[in-house]
Amino acid sequence: MLALSKTYKPAYEMVLVNHLRERVASWRKQGYPGVTRTTHELLQWWHREGRQARLFFAQLEAVETIIFLREARQDFLQGINVPRDEPSEQQKSEGKAGFQRYACKMATGSGKTTVMAMVAAWSILNKVNDRSDARFSDVVLVVCPNVTIRNRLQELNPENGESSVYRTRDIVPPHLMPSLTRGRVLVTNWHVFEPQGIQVGGVSSKVVKAGVPVQVRETISIAAKTTTARGTRYLTEDDFNRQVAAGMLRVLEEKRDASGNLTKVHVEAFRYVESDAHLIERILGREVGGKKNILVMNDEAHHAYRIRKPEPDEDEEEDEEAEDFFKEATVWIDGLDRIQKQRGINFAVDLSATPFFLGRVGRDTNKPFPWVVSDFGLVDAIESGLVKIPQLAVRDTTGAQIPGYFNIWKWLMDEKLTPAERGGKKASPKPEAVLKYAHHPIAMLGGLWEELLTAWQKTKADDKRPPVFIIVCKNTKIAKLLYEWIAEGSTAGGLPPAKIDGFRNKKGQINTIRVDTKVVHETDTGEAKSDEVQWMRSTLDTVGKAAWPFDRQGRPIYPVGFEALATKLQKPLTPPGKDIRCIISVGMLTEGWDCNTVTHIIGLRPFMSQLLCEQVVGRGLRRASYEVGPDGKFTEEVAQVLGVPFEVIPFKANPTGPQPPRPKQNHVHAIPSKEKFAITFPRVEGYTQAIRNKVTVDWKSVPTLTLEPGKIPPEVEMKGLNVNNKGRLSLSGPSKTSTASLDAFRSQRRLQELVFDLAGALTKDYVAQGRYEAPAHVLFPQLGAIVKRYIDEKVKVHKPADVKDLFLSPYYGWLIEKLRDAIRPDTAQGETPEVPRYEKGRGPGSTADVDLWTSRDVREVTKSHINYVVADTKKWEQTAAYFIDKHPLTEAFVKNAGLGFAIPYFHNGQPHDYLPDFIIRLKGPSRTTSSWRPRASMTRKKSRLRRRSVGSRRSMPMAVTVVGATPS
Repeated sequence: MLALSKTYKPAYEMVLVNHLRERVASWRKQGYPGVTRTTHELLQWWHREGRQARLFFAQLEAVETIIFLREARQDFLQGINVPRDEPSEQQKSEGKAGFQRYACKMATGSGKTTVMAMVAAWSILNKVNDRSDARFSDVVLVVCPNVTIRNRLQELNPENGESSVYRTRDIVPPHLMPSLTRGRVLVTNWHVFEPQGIQVGGVSSKVVKAGVPVQVRETISIAAKTTTARGTRYLTEDDFNRQVAAGMLRVLEEKRDASGNLTKVHVEAFRYVESDAHLIERILGREVGGKKNILVMNDEAHHAYRIRKPEPDEDEEEDEEAEDFFKEATVWIDGLDRIQKQRGINFAVDLSATPFFLGRVGRDTNKPFPWVVSDFGLVDAIESGLVKIPQLAVRDTTGAQIPGYFNIWKWLMDEKLTPAERGGKKASPKPEAVLKYAHHPIAMLGGLWEELLTAWQKTKADDKRPPVFIIVCKNTKIAKLLYEWIAEGSTAGGLPPAKIDGFRNKKGQINTIRVDTKVVHETDTGEAKSDEVQWMRSTLDTVGKAAWPFDRQGRPIYPVGFEALATKLQKPLTPPGKDIRCIISVGMLTEGWDCNTVTHIIGLRPFMSQLLCEQVVGRGLRRASYEVGPDGKFTEEVAQVLGVPFEVIPFKANPTGPQPPRPKQNHVHAIPSKEKFAITFPRVEGYTQAIRNKVTVDWKSVPTLTLEPGKIPPEVEMKGLNVNNKGRLSLSGPSKTSTASLDAFRSQRRLQELVFDLAGALTKDYVAQGRYEAPAHVLFPQLGAIVKRYIDEKVKVHKPADVKDLFLSPYYGWLIEKLRDAIRPDTAQGETPEVPRYEKGRGPGSTADVDLWTSRDVREVTKSHINYVVADTKKWEQTAAYFIDKHPLTEAFVKNAGLGFAIPYFHNGQPHDYLPDFIIRLKGPSRTTSSWRPRASMTRKKSRLRRRSVGSRRSMPMAVTVVGATPS
């Protein structure tokens, strides 16, 4: 069914698809021999000339392939064998038999819903015409990932009559609609497949022994709070003991550390859930009765497959996204197995743009489903003009083989952020640091978006919808800061103003929204916990929609519950998202989100799989218009994408051959019972001097600032998905090349405005932190003059950079740093002490925050809040930890791993960090760390601050920072 490609080894040749395509073409040419009269009538209706809503060839081929496999004459089917989705031996022993699946690969925007409607109509009408024909079903169960898709797919319900997809897209002739309504199309999401527990009360209550008992074995970690994270269940020791006492857990094995503290327990538990029969009745409903032989259609079917997951190493690092994916796939397919066992599945049709084993778990990862029977991928859709052309970065001014803005997150983590800004090896980076370098690409696409908005307003007078800009973030901290910066005009964290006026929220006009993962997750399952969350989801789902659809009487068709919610919140009944211009999302926007006015996308997060890349890019691929041009073809539409490393050939790892064993992972974290050894520390981002009256600058010693396109690209060439023979994006190919630059951004700025902004930012900084005793209006003009002189005399610009790029980070922040370092108080007033500048976005750091996995060597220690010391070398840290742990003056200590602790300094115009190896709290009269700050003199001695690579020989016997006391 699959064969490794001869032209590109890591790829697969779709042998079955190619074979079927030839057979179906011959079968079509001969007039579909073997089909029923009903099927033949439908095929003629779909192919007839003069259709107002023409069906795409991809849609017709997918449906014809399904029909071919069920109805074609046997001589056409000779040698065709589509593999069944077979369960494991263990599952077979439980009575699971598997079922037949046919997967249709259809790119985003190529019309999967229409294909589902065609298949449903074909099956139902044939069954109604001949009840004895087991090839057909009049009950169709559509399963999808979330509530958004579920609500949209309600148009598949034949009872909607003229407003159903069967009539709006001319799929069923009017005279057959009464027959179609005799069948049932049920649309649900996979969450309903999870058996509901039958248990009441809290942890101390008795278990209600009703339903079917299910035995569960799991590993529980003992932690400071009871929660579930990273696929692991955490209990406090008190909660664990209560559940054991209540008979809810039976302990199989305990694990303790060197001090005897309980860390992990292997337990056996029983929970009681509904029976399979009850579950099926709940899903299908009483109206279906006891009907069997059900047709299943899985929308976004890459979520639904059997993951043959190996038993994990108990010390192996947990992967939260992988665990979530495993649960979804398992619940989905287990639910279908239950339906097969109780009622029988005729066959299942899988529809997906990526019908692959795409999870990061399981032995078949990165392989297509073997039951794929038709293939219409993204490249096909682009070449056919059915979707927008995604333009990605292919070349920039740095000369790098892979442009930095192609994968912004990797560019930041690998090349730009300091260790302190990255937040430690496993910690989250500082939001301000991410935006510092993301400002350039955001300004590029933001300027292009503003130009496009103006063009749309002139050329699309009858369409008031604005183009939509999406920014996908790693976490809520980055999204929150980005939202405040773009939508509210905040300049926190040393960021210059965003000044993309079209995104700024104003009184009575919301242009930018922030959508958290929590909103998506809650509303995916239909369990929004507040009206505000539900309204946000309604806003998200209606972005790009100017009006509601209408029924035959001209009345608007509102989503279920919308009218009541709008009335309750005193909101207008128009689509709440119709005027939204910018969406700042945590994670990815949910599948099924079908806005067709997205024109620009930026990714500020790691992308661990091509599935995620294609899904994020796919949010911008739906065409805004399907009007045919004078040449009879669709006009070209483009979506410009930065930071989403999408590749046409998604999988480059050769799956053949043995994989090297994964190194053992050690979980490094704080131990609640050792809280007395906790250490807190300030997060310092720099130093300055207090000012009393006047300021001055020694201009001879002030360093220059150079705007270097070789390091920070001010422009980037973008092109559609053309690849070379190595699978990389190429400048060659048929699609047009465009240049994303800062010209549009620069055209709206004046240098005097820059001087004003910089002087104002410096003034606010000095006044807010109590460093200046006179009023702000006395300091501001002094700083304004200094800023102007510095720009005139000390800024060097290498083309194609421009002096106005100083409006952007990181140049803006570097300029402020240089000025802060150069500005001195009036010596006539006396020297003033240096004072630290603390981070505003984060509070003090703490050992309680450490939670990481590492394959490095570790050592258990006694006087530390953390369970292990992580070694970066073969012996040095291990030896140092031994002596520190044993020393009588040591009260507490910690290895600086996962803390994100660093002492910042500025050298040659660039920020650097001094990274001590250990933090030690010594015994002594002072045990408070809140008043401690690093000595500023440490930041000025380059000889003491030179960076050292891991494993290199050290020039000092030990690099430590002592807090809380002075060593004797």
